Amino acid sequence: MRKRRGAGRPTIADVADKAGVSTITVSRALRDPAKVSAPLRERIDAAVRKLDYVPHSHASALASSRSNIVGVIVPSLTNNVFADTLRAIYDELEQGPLQVQLGNSRYVAAEEERLIRIFLGQRPAALIVAGGDQTPAARALLESADCPVVQVMEVDPDPIDMMVGFSHFEGGRAAGHHLLQRGYRRIGFIGARMDPRSRRRMEGFAEALRSAGRYDSELFMTTTRSSSTSLGAELIGALRAKRPDIEAVFCNNDDMALGVLFGCQHAGLRVPEDLGIIGFNDLEMMAAACPSLTSIRTNRYGIGKTAVDMIRARLDGDEPENRVVDLGFQLQERQSTVRRV
Repeated sequence: MRKRRGAGRPTIADVADKAGVSTITVSRALRDPAKVSAPLRERIDAAVRKLDYVPHSHASALASSRSNIVGVIVPSLTNNVFADTLRAIYDELEQGPLQVQLGNSRYVAAEEERLIRIFLGQRPAALIVAGGDQTPAARALLESADCPVVQVMEVDPDPIDMMVGFSHFEGGRAAGHHLLQRGYRRIGFIGARMDPRSRRRMEGFAEALRSAGRYDSELFMTTTRSSSTSLGAELIGALRAKRPDIEAVFCNNDDMALGVLFGCQHAGLRVPEDLGIIGFNDLEMMAAACPSLTSIRTNRYGIGKTAVDMIRARLDGDEPENRVVDLGFQLQERQSTVRRV
């Protein structure tokens, strides 16, 4: 639950913490009790009495002027991973009164903080923010937001408010177990940009290899450069120049995996006979590639839809049964890793 900001006379955030609900639910219960279920009303009334909370009339007036904006902040508008989630958000909201306002942080923490301040200044109906690695300043802003906040693309036991996504660590570990089960021994990793989600994928992958005694740091190659197919081809060439004995590689995303495939084909290597390849996210191109590429499939559209469902429920005065929703992932095996049995 969001943490109390500041001290002094009891605030609506204090009431929300005491009642175990959101600040917007408390605000709705005080303005229009009929819109909140009886059990929630009783909890909120008890918290109000316990704290001796007195609503501020000016704050109540401001609350009634809340906008119909749902602010959405993602780190990229060109990455298909986020495009699928955005499509779901737009699809879900297009028939109703809520309107999407989009912000692109471009993987820059200071820009994410700036966008959060801008959106909060517009008194949004809700905020959707990609990831769970906000800076302390950004997290403090979101914790004090008087509206529903949904972090997407991650799961974590301590969300700011609500969260929907999957475990990148477990996805990476599943990729490692798959290659091990297929009999690969000298297994590497190729990653670009290496944002926190990519790092967790790599950590899960490394954990799987360590548990089998197959971890070799020399077979891991990463860069802070932006992901691209050309970069994937470049890095597999560099990795094979250093370690020509590598048998399989996990890439932190599908763009890189496709680039590895192109690099192998350019070098006259056979996939999967000479090198196994697995990507992450399972974009459409993975099934269309020749040979087709194994990948970790994530439910990106479902994440966007669920985020909107959580917001609607909160705005209707209902608390979600689970504040963290894990939609999981599936390993989609294809031709690029079927060499071994």
